[in-house]
Amino acid sequence: MTETVRDYVAAHTHRLHADLDAWLRIPSISADPEHRADVRRSAEWAAEALRRSGFETVEVWETGNDGHPAVYAERHVGDDKPTVVVYGHHDVQPVDPLELWESPPFEPTIRGDDLYARGAVDDKGQVLFHLLGLEAALAVYGEIGVNLKVLVEGEEEIGSPNFAALLRRERERLRCDVVVVSDTGIFDKDTPSMCIGMRGMVYAQLDVYGPRVDLHSGSFGGGVPNPATELARLVAALHDDQRHVTIPGFYDRVVPLSERERELMAALPFDEAAWLDDAASTATLGEAGYSTLERVGARPTAEVNGIWGGYTGAGQKTIIPADAHAKISFRLVADQRPEEVEAAVRAWVAATLADGLRHEMTFFGGVRPCLTPLDHPAVQAATRAMEQAFGTRVLYTREGGSGPEADLAEVLEAPVVFLGVGLPDDRIHSPNEKVHLPYLAKGAEAAAYLWRELAELPR
Repeated sequence: MTETVRDYVAAHTHRLHADLDAWLRIPSISADPEHRADVRRSAEWAAEALRRSGFETVEVWETGNDGHPAVYAERHVGDDKPTVVVYGHHDVQPVDPLELWESPPFEPTIRGDDLYARGAVDDKGQVLFHLLGLEAALAVYGEIGVNLKVLVEGEEEIGSPNFAALLRRERERLRCDVVVVSDTGIFDKDTPSMCIGMRGMVYAQLDVYGPRVDLHSGSFGGGVPNPATELARLVAALHDDQRHVTIPGFYDRVVPLSERERELMAALPFDEAAWLDDAASTATLGEAGYSTLERVGARPTAEVNGIWGGYTGAGQKTIIPADAHAKISFRLVADQRPEEVEAAVRAWVAATLADGLRHEMTFFGGVRPCLTPLDHPAVQAATRAMEQAFGTRVLYTREGGSGPEADLAEVLEAPVVFLGVGLPDDRIHSPNEKVHLPYLAKGAEAAAYLWRELAELPR
């Protein structure tokens, strides 16, 4: 069956490429109001593609608060069969800086085995490989053995502000046994892997106020609290000398890495020197007791994203500034909760800042982390499907980014498994985003196997 599915995919990949070419020409930038109509046009294009693929029910779903539309499709096999929801998104990132693109971002261009365009891998290409995988499974097996639902979001690149509400609103229609997310990647071209967890995030701005006006540092320096100095002291106190986060309670809910997971992550052929080169850095630094891979994917972090205040112009201006500011983000891992981390941060800041200062903290929502255990039957089913497609052992990773996976798992009460084929050099969110076309075919092949694997799971 492996060769039969593979042959079918190989013989029909040109249709996947043609569909991808057409979809990528729609500049569905959800962050830019000028492209609102394009995001809707992208949703309508996806709906038509799903109809052509044999889905019985296809709908464009509106979201609240004047949000961008999502697309829903359903293919029902039988009430006694498992139900799978495939999640992806059709919105894309802005293209700036445009001058760094080697070809126009919305004119798909093939160079070698790679297709370059905004959205090629994040996430239009990875949505479309499922349609070819469905075709292949139907052609080879006659039926896929699961009830298949597809949900393609239109706001992922702006933080999915309406997605949780949409899930709750349509919960009964989306009820399922497993959620499959294809918005991730593999370790590298030679090492197929599966993501089993994604970090969550809390993002905040801290504004610190001291004197009502800037003060002469000769007349008042050493006598009143300096907002810039005290803010610097606070952000320096975020970590101890082992680079552990010092906020009380920060680690209370963290699920520790199992020895098996650490062994499997250590088996990945991680080239730290090459990674540092990609990071444009000269040395690694982070929480003591963990490898670089563990720190960037499986451990929580606190990072200062920006800090400013006082005089920053040419020459000198000797003042005690009236205010200073910082933006701080926290990446979370299972089972940390954004609302609890926010409360802990607020309490720590209030207790740490010097007397005589006033502060305000603004939090910009939160994303929960998501983790599906290695030994979960759905993870093992997806592992077998990927191993059939790639013909080799599949290892496991966690990804440092954040998305709506936790909402999918919680609202739908179903495990999340990741089936992604992106590569580390695909430049997601950057100029010259690309997708490796042979791996889109591997994704389609793995999807065809996955439905059969999931059909055998106990309900």
